[in-house]
Amino acid sequence: MIELKNKCDYILIPRIFSLEKHNQVCTNFNALYDLANNLFDIKILNYNVDISTNNYQMLGFLKLGEKLGFSYIKTYNAYKYAEKIKKMKRKKQEEEQRKLLSSEKIKILLAGHPYNLYDNLIGNNVINFLEQNNITILFSNKIEEEKIEEEYKKISPDIHWTYNKELVASVNYYENFVDGIILISSFPCGPDSLMNEQIIHKIKKVPVITLIFEDLNNEAGMITRLESFIDILKNLKEEKNE
Repeated sequence: MIELKNKCDYILIPRIFSLEKHNQVCTNFNALYDLANNLFDIKILNYNVDISTNNYQMLGFLKLGEKLGFSYIKTYNAYKYAEKIKKMKRKKQEEEQRKLLSSEKIKILLAGHPYNLYDNLIGNNVINFLEQNNITILFSNKIEEEKIEEEYKKISPDIHWTYNKELVASVNYYENFVDGIILISSFPCGPDSLMNEQIIHKIKKVPVITLIFEDLNNEAGMITRLESFIDILKNLKEEKNE
């Protein structure tokens, strides 16, 4: 935020508390707007999403459009179009992932939040290494949406954090289709630390490892762990095929 100050008209900092009843997203999303607003003298562009107080997502975007000078009709149409494109993209990702299930190569599920999975300094390093080793990669955020509700309850019937439901559901569902699971988390993520422990204790059919990333991580240590993990999966696959 300090780096962006005076270099743009606004800094977009939404406040997202809950996307569904009786659940919430993580505290970072809850508190980021208030922290930034109190600590920095910057122009903030904000929308508030909190189902518990009837601040629905569409209402938040309508107010956002109004602040930017657009009519409710124009903002509404843009919102509905974005939702349509989002669903189309999700369906395409689901279809592509389904095709990977028939791969004869070693298959690994990367389970984590998208902001970790696809980050250049976190998940991309893991993805690149696995691809170089001829591994078929599946991603937790590409599970079919209609399976999420049913699957996460098999590991934990009452998950309080919205974004962890998808992650847990994918682990339970893909356990039957992959050779191994890699959990990717950032330190210190409270919800992940709790859910990862449940996953490790519940998943019995395939090996699971956890990669926790923080400031002191080095790539060499990560590569060593991944090499060992792939060796284990190769040995298990060979034993299974004998």
